[in-house]
Amino acid sequence: MMTPSFVPPAPVRRLRDLTRARAVFTQERSRHKQRAEKLLEDAQIKLTTVATDAFGVPGRAMMDAMTAGRRDPRELARLAKGRMTTKYDALVEALTGNFNDHHGYLLKVFLDTIDHLSAQIADLDREIETAIAELPGPDNAGSGTARGPGIIECLDAIPGVGPHTAQILLAELGPDMRAFPTADHLTSWAKLCPRTVQSGAKNGAGRTGKGNPWLKALGEAAMTAARTDTFLGARYRRLVKHMGHAKALVAVARSILVIAWHLIDDPDAAYHDLGADWHQRHLDPARKTRDLVRQLERLGHQVTLVPTAA
Repeated sequence: MMTPSFVPPAPVRRLRDLTRARAVFTQERSRHKQRAEKLLEDAQIKLTTVATDAFGVPGRAMMDAMTAGRRDPRELARLAKGRMTTKYDALVEALTGNFNDHHGYLLKVFLDTIDHLSAQIADLDREIETAIAELPGPDNAGSGTARGPGIIECLDAIPGVGPHTAQILLAELGPDMRAFPTADHLTSWAKLCPRTVQSGAKNGAGRTGKGNPWLKALGEAAMTAARTDTFLGARYRRLVKHMGHAKALVAVARSILVIAWHLIDDPDAAYHDLGADWHQRHLDPARKTRDLVRQLERLGHQVTLVPTAA
């Protein structure tokens, strides 16, 4: 009598293991980068105040030089490249501190760990691409034809969704949407729709709940899409006015998941953006006029409408 759990086939589970391992390694690499930055601050080295990315090519060259025993701030500042060369004086000031051999040893340990994790992540990227290329579709599982690369290309067209996020969506959802009869079933499973809390005759909206934790990449995609001049960006700006930032992002993430369901379910589907002005083009002029008049009347104005010439 219970609804069965969603258990994807073995190829999808193997792809899941790879994408989840990459996510764990990426988080661990970020932690080690934060530890390295904290160590530099402990030595009064404020590289992050000048460099946008302390682990970019010039920043990494400076840290490697410090671990090698080069401590002169002016010599280290000359390792800057590109636009950072215009910040020479600021770099000299930021690189002036109390960096000693103890800091150099720990920084080398952190940098070696970061390099090791980066190499492992690169290997996982290659394995993930291979697994996706060999992933069969629901209708051609025995034909040897893979749908994985085509799905990744379709999902990558969604605003805010990059190749990595598309790979995560494919790994967590699989290429067969028969497990989710409708997009609403999928959003309910992912806990991206509000629950209805009922007490007697009263109904209210509750929290969305805890869904698949690996789909939190949808939240990052929603944040990226919210900054774009697209339909999803306009949807966020329209909802954030009365829902707040967090709920508006959940709504955009739900929209992205609904789009992903349609793209995966229909092999011939392709994403076409409706445009940032879609709501304006489909607005009811009479309703909008009535709302604006009411707002002006609440502010104490008497409104007289005179239609303009055609």
